[in-house]
Amino acid sequence: MNNIICKLSIDDDFSIDSEFINLNIDNNEIFSYTFWDKVNNIPNFISNEGLDILYISLFVFGIDRTIPRKLAEDCWSREIKAYIPVLEIEKWNKNIELVQNLLNFLSGDIWTVEFRKREMTQFELNKMNKILNTTENKNIYNTICMFSGGLDSFIGATDLLNCKKDKNVLFISHYGGGKGTKEYQDILRSEFIKKYKTKESDYYSFYAVAKKGIEDTTRTRSLMFFAHAISIATSMQENVELVIPENGVISLNIPLTSSRLGTSSTRTTHPYYLYLLQLLLNNLGIKVSIKNPYQFMTKGEMIISCKDQQFLEDNIEKTMSCSHPDVGRMNSETESCHCGYCLPCTIRRAAIQRANIKDNTKYRDNNYTSGRTAKMSLNSYNLGISKFNPKYAFLSIQKSGPIRERVNDFSELYIRGILELKEFLVKYNE
Repeated sequence: MNNIICKLSIDDDFSIDSEFINLNIDNNEIFSYTFWDKVNNIPNFISNEGLDILYISLFVFGIDRTIPRKLAEDCWSREIKAYIPVLEIEKWNKNIELVQNLLNFLSGDIWTVEFRKREMTQFELNKMNKILNTTENKNIYNTICMFSGGLDSFIGATDLLNCKKDKNVLFISHYGGGKGTKEYQDILRSEFIKKYKTKESDYYSFYAVAKKGIEDTTRTRSLMFFAHAISIATSMQENVELVIPENGVISLNIPLTSSRLGTSSTRTTHPYYLYLLQLLLNNLGIKVSIKNPYQFMTKGEMIISCKDQQFLEDNIEKTMSCSHPDVGRMNSETESCHCGYCLPCTIRRAAIQRANIKDNTKYRDNNYTSGRTAKMSLNSYNLGISKFNPKYAFLSIQKSGPIRERVNDFSELYIRGILELKEFLVKYNE
């Protein structure tokens, strides 16, 4: 069991008798995040529940990065007990089982959580006074859209800005270490401002890093990403719609072959995970409704349905879908680039072909011939497609998590997604 005591300040002297690791995210040598640098213009201070979910997500991310999976008994699922300080202790204790189930599902680990009561820190009190005493440039939003810089989030933002006549949308981005993410977010933000006359203040970009992190799988990163948006939403003091734009095939995270059931099968926007997160928000009294408008679309269908086709075609090469865009650094490359052969790249390329639009994106490898990894990836995709039987799609969709509602719709979505991929790969198998 890995015991982790989570702290927000050096004044927290909580301890246990067993061996433990201290995770104090106020210690800049251990953890760094920029949340408080960005939120001076929110209309009200963040609710206690919003603060709690923000810090819980940061603690969980820090733990995820700190404990290596290779030390687990099966070299994957870690046993973690986290001691976490919260403001609303009664609400969190009522939801302990739900929190543990959510973390277990998201990370693939075995979590035990013990909450303890805390009071607001002096830092938080100072921030609250500053925010409440700031009267200029206050922005109130009823829609928050997650904006990663990827193709799906670009389409989601474009569709929102075409539908929302008052443009009352806040876009929230997150980036970590390395290149390949923020630069694309910045470029696309400039394009949105130019095209739709949005303001710089409509875009928040946050950074968080566990400086001594040694585990790279980081399956809990999405919780931190969403928690930033959720906490800010509580400052609006009204119902807020949280839009998480991602194609339904990727959100299902179905491994094409059994060998891809490990690190490749992340659950960032899996319907069951979003269901658990929504249930937690409801139980906490947080007025945020999570929505993925593209839950039943393939990536190709998302492109075809985009409400501004010309804007999409003009900017598609400025979006980033690759799972490792900065891998070229090992070959002394200075710019991030799509690898061309990872599953996200392959699904992207298949979708663009399905939509029949020109793809000016630069791919490091267009033909799955650059090396062993590229060739193995292609073989893996071909094997998965060859074994796929549409009759059993209703079973396939359960591989990464339970699907309890609209099973037929999810099954048909997956069949269309496999067909989209198959039609793209045929030319590489001739």
